[in-house]
Amino acid sequence: MSTADVPEQRTVALDDALRLLRDGELDIEGRLVDASNATLYCSVQRDGLNAGCVYKPIAGERPLWDFPDGTLAYREVATYVVSEALGWSVVPPTVLRDGPLGPGMCQLWIDVDESVDLMALARSDRVEVRRMALLDAVVNNADRKGGHLLPTADGHVYGVDHGVCFSVEDKLRTLLWQWRGQRIDPESIEAISRLRTQLEGDVGGVLRQLLSRSEVSATVRRVDRLLATRRYPQPSEDWPALPWPPF
Repeated sequence: MSTADVPEQRTVALDDALRLLRDGELDIEGRLVDASNATLYCSVQRDGLNAGCVYKPIAGERPLWDFPDGTLAYREVATYVVSEALGWSVVPPTVLRDGPLGPGMCQLWIDVDESVDLMALARSDRVEVRRMALLDAVVNNADRKGGHLLPTADGHVYGVDHGVCFSVEDKLRTLLWQWRGQRIDPESIEAISRLRTQLEGDVGGVLRQLLSRSEVSATVRRVDRLLATRRYPQPSEDWPALPWPPF
């Protein structure tokens, strides 16, 4: 199925969404055919609540040469954890759970405002997109395509498809380079500083359940580098700066 075939979803509160995703009954309704890994559209319901969600079973992950097999779902959940720790909510509610095809990632479906020009959005100076660029720098996102930006009718922008994040090696590859080398605004520095503190506490503990210790340590180093330079990163000379295809 294509995204155009997906019915419009009702809005659920964050706490309800997380409970629904973790404990609700999943019913597979179709497969998103444009995805490289098995990506299934499901309805999920519990205690009178229902919503749409994306379910990516670990068994359907395509092996990659530069990431350990069977880890992409964990990386998706870890990115959500970091997004929430920053206080930006730029990743939809995401959990790890069992499902009809085994364990996998389950993420709340987001209805997209189709009137938004994604190319213009990716090149814009909107605060949500700036935050997305900083989130990508923290989690070392190796594949920020324009199509991974989900603008909503209320003006929020979400980012999805974070399976190739948290590599120990610097692999930042994104369309969002318009702030490269520029100073990070004080509000974002404050959020990153809070994240740094949380990486020594509960957030770090959660990430160590999802990632290897070396990947968590590398995340701490990236955060420290952002706080030391207080600037957006520059493209690497050793790694392609742009994803392909870009959308």
